[in-house]
Amino acid sequence: MAGNNLSPRQKMINLMYLIFIAMLALNMSKEVLSAFGLMNEKLTQSNKAASERNESFVASLDQKAADQPEKYEPLKAKAHQIDVLATNFNNYLEDLKGKMVAKIDDPTDYEIMDKGDYLDQNFFKGDVIKPEGKEFLNQIATFRDGVSEILKDEKGMQDIVKDVQKNFSTDQVINRDNRPVDWLDYHYKGFPLVASLTKMTQLQADIKTTESQVLSAMLQGTLSSEVSMTNYTTLMETSKSAYFNGEQFDGQIVLGRKDASTKPSRVELTLDGRKLTENQYSIEDGKVKLKIGTGGVGEHKIEGKLIFAQDGEEIEVPVSSSFATVSKPNSATISADKMNVVYRGVKNPMTISFAGVPDNKVSASAQGLSRSGGSKYIMDATSVKGREVTINVTGTLPDGGKVSDRATFRIKDLPKPTGTVRGEDGALKMQRNSLEISTVGAKFDDFDFELPLRVTGFKFKVPGQPTITVNGNKLDSRAKAALRKAKRGSGVQIFDIEAKASGVSVRLKKVSPVFIELTN
Repeated sequence: MAGNNLSPRQKMINLMYLIFIAMLALNMSKEVLSAFGLMNEKLTQSNKAASERNESFVASLDQKAADQPEKYEPLKAKAHQIDVLATNFNNYLEDLKGKMVAKIDDPTDYEIMDKGDYLDQNFFKGDVIKPEGKEFLNQIATFRDGVSEILKDEKGMQDIVKDVQKNFSTDQVINRDNRPVDWLDYHYKGFPLVASLTKMTQLQADIKTTESQVLSAMLQGTLSSEVSMTNYTTLMETSKSAYFNGEQFDGQIVLGRKDASTKPSRVELTLDGRKLTENQYSIEDGKVKLKIGTGGVGEHKIEGKLIFAQDGEEIEVPVSSSFATVSKPNSATISADKMNVVYRGVKNPMTISFAGVPDNKVSASAQGLSRSGGSKYIMDATSVKGREVTINVTGTLPDGGKVSDRATFRIKDLPKPTGTVRGEDGALKMQRNSLEISTVGAKFDDFDFELPLRVTGFKFKVPGQPTITVNGNKLDSRAKAALRKAKRGSGVQIFDIEAKASGVSVRLKKVSPVFIELTN
């Protein structure tokens, strides 16, 4: 493309090609410049937060040194030396950054920061480093060597010293051509202003990170025995004290400290709103050990606070926990699978509930079903067609979820009543005068419902005598007259007994008769 024998046309094409590449490079450069600028803003925000954190750290160490001078005063002295070095170096860099952008109207217009004139003119004169450049290198060396000297005899600081020597090194750098280049030339000569500005901000970030690491490591060495992992145990945090089958468990395993040096100065706790007395808990190895009964069935809440003395002030740690008490199993659930039965014509009482769900959060529906209160229901299957009825039940869980179930019951008619005389049924032997004064009745044999039957009439038959229809439940004068004509050993029949039951809305089946053999 650069040959001397090219035609004018080809030279023009090549020139246009170079212009096109330059235009692409210009657009790419603007994007890169903006990216550096945004990175610089992010680093600046991060540095501000780190500065506040380090200042708080130093202030906390000062307070600890005032509270326990023998333990913390040596740490405080060295921490302040590190803080002075960090502050001086950071202020120098901040002042230098201000000078770099002093002539720029809008410091956030990164796309115009494509030249490196300021540092090139102030740090370099050809291949020679000017006094301003040497001062920059000296500031780095002062911080690096100062921190290393302070920490050289500190136990456990070896890694931090190595990091400081590495992060703030100004040794020569091997470039891409495998040639050694001075550190300052390699990093700052000929670079766009925004790139150099971002590197300065990164240096400030390294300063603050170093200070944080030093302060943390200093305290770590002193507090290692107090914060040893042997003083921790695992705890399970859950959103509630009991879970339903099939529900997702949301427990979280966390660390809880239990060393003896961490003791609350006061304890204020309540169990279900009742204040706990001192004999209901004890403090052992940093734990508040409760000595309380489990209480009645249900969920119990422990609330209140633990009060710790710290830096001359009382720190309150809130307590909000719960535990569930369940009934101790003392009986098995045994059911006959074929005995789900309701009877037509009567009010069948039912209890419907969901384990763990309050009654007011349970609803049941079926034809003929009505709620009488709480978990109690009444099933009236009189109007239900067919021989089965299905009850659907829905429960609403505390988290708003739904659970449902259903049960099918067979519908049966009331059993056939049995006739009685003097409370006895079937074939009886009885004296004539006893029969005269006896009461004719009816009953349901082996029936679970208490349904007293009232006899309103029956038929009376003495052998050789016409059948007599009697109203009521005792022999009338005509029946007694016929009875007197019966011979000893005769069989007297009481049949077509008419009976009624209160609360029964269907016609009863025919009542079975009674046979009486006269014994005199």
